[in-house]
Amino acid sequence: MTDARSLRRSTGPDASRWATLAVLCGAVYLINASTTLMNVSLPTLVTALDATNVQLLWVVAAFNLTFAAFVLAAGGLSDRFGRQRALLLGLAVFGVAAGAGAGSRDPEQLIAWRAVMGVGAAIIFPTTLSIIANVFPDRRERARAIGIWGATTGFAIATGPIGGGFLLKYLWWGSTMAALAPVALVVAIMAFRLVPDSRDPAAPRLDWPGLTLSTALLGTLVYTIIEAPEAGWTSPVSLIGFAVSAVLLVAFVLAERASAQPLLDVRLFRNPRFSATSASVTLAFFCLFGFIFLITQYFQFLQGYSPLETGVRLLPVAFSIAIASLLGTRLAVAVGTRAVVAAGLACLSVAFFWISRSDLATDYPEIVGQMLMLGIGMGLTSAPATEAIMGVVSKEQAGVGSAVNDATRELGGTLGVAVIGSVFASIYRDRLTDVPAGSDLPAAALTQSQDSIGAALGVARQIGADGQPALAERLVTLAADGFLDGFAVGCLVAAVVALVGAGIAGLLLPSHPTAEAASVPLPAAAAEPRSPVPVATAGE
Repeated sequence: MTDARSLRRSTGPDASRWATLAVLCGAVYLINASTTLMNVSLPTLVTALDATNVQLLWVVAAFNLTFAAFVLAAGGLSDRFGRQRALLLGLAVFGVAAGAGAGSRDPEQLIAWRAVMGVGAAIIFPTTLSIIANVFPDRRERARAIGIWGATTGFAIATGPIGGGFLLKYLWWGSTMAALAPVALVVAIMAFRLVPDSRDPAAPRLDWPGLTLSTALLGTLVYTIIEAPEAGWTSPVSLIGFAVSAVLLVAFVLAERASAQPLLDVRLFRNPRFSATSASVTLAFFCLFGFIFLITQYFQFLQGYSPLETGVRLLPVAFSIAIASLLGTRLAVAVGTRAVVAAGLACLSVAFFWISRSDLATDYPEIVGQMLMLGIGMGLTSAPATEAIMGVVSKEQAGVGSAVNDATRELGGTLGVAVIGSVFASIYRDRLTDVPAGSDLPAAALTQSQDSIGAALGVARQIGADGQPALAERLVTLAADGFLDGFAVGCLVAAVVALVGAGIAGLLLPSHPTAEAASVPLPAAAAEPRSPVPVATAGE
């Protein structure tokens, strides 16, 4: 349902539609840049806010937790109340939280504001894809638009760390968050002027059970994953959390199947074009988020690069993601989604096997090759998979379809940081715990160094300043070896996950949309039944 002005925008000249896409990409850039800015700031937070490894994980994870918890509900609400309005609301929440978070005085305050930013992002992100689906109904044009949408992620990865490094060099750590607020304001002004409003014309009643259960399910699951590394994956707390998540999942599915107007038509998952691509996106972002969490620390703590130098050195992975995203969607239309997504995940697997061999002697040209392989894999996986997901849902339900895509990204990313970060942290801690007998390293120094490699380097500097340079050098070597051991195993975990994903995509993902029905009729009791869930046709 649109007003006349919005309808003219959505069906008018190409220039108007591509201007809308530019604004939506600005919103996507803002969210992705906030993630890269924060990741490049992590080593600085060790000294600026005295943050531990666990607190660093939560600085990243708090955003992912609230994003994942609210994104499905936010997508459904945008379908009902209007996608432009949702976009403007999300930008307001995000911008205010970013500005306020810049003044945080301890890690706990920063974590809280990052959580609020995640709520804003959860409102923003589904609207971008759902508006694209409505503005670009033709499949080829939509694939091109989604390719540009995906390339924006690469552009944010490229410029975010560089901008963050520049700010950290000349200002204080909070400037990396404060800079986001005026950008959010500019994007909001442009969205008000250029983005058409749209909504589900059926205007269904709110599915309160679906909204409540989806938020509780995703929030509980992501929180349990985040806490599992510290509590223990098989601890009672973790097992209870996973059990509660399973119960909530069953309750959500039953509630949605019984609802005449569900938040999410769970029959969509019968369509392998929807379910297999969702799984592919989850696994790809599992690998990417875990890698970004570790590589920024590798560059700054082990290679000695400043935040700005780190940002510049991440350019190859960023540009390769952007280029492969543009190419990947076109290839998916031409040769089939299955081949492109499977090849992308295979590239990711090769990249992580290669990265796992890195050490202090690895030169930057080799690292460039690794990042190019990784970026190509991400671009060939994420953008074509997203195009497939959005091609399955109807334009009216585009907000929920987009939210599912976003939820899989955040769930995969959160799981990647938690699992890969947990593997890395446990191996690093073990290496600093199992010190050879007869070592003259003080027990207090070793205990303090177990928090993070940044803490270990700080302790080593203090020991060196106290006139014991040889002892300081031994601690640095021990910490660096522990970091590299954890880094290698974490990358191997990502490599295996990507390889499994490539197999899943190759076996289950259809190459092209089919014209077969994807759903069964809704219950006869439905007062205002929706149309059956469509499957995109090859002629879209």
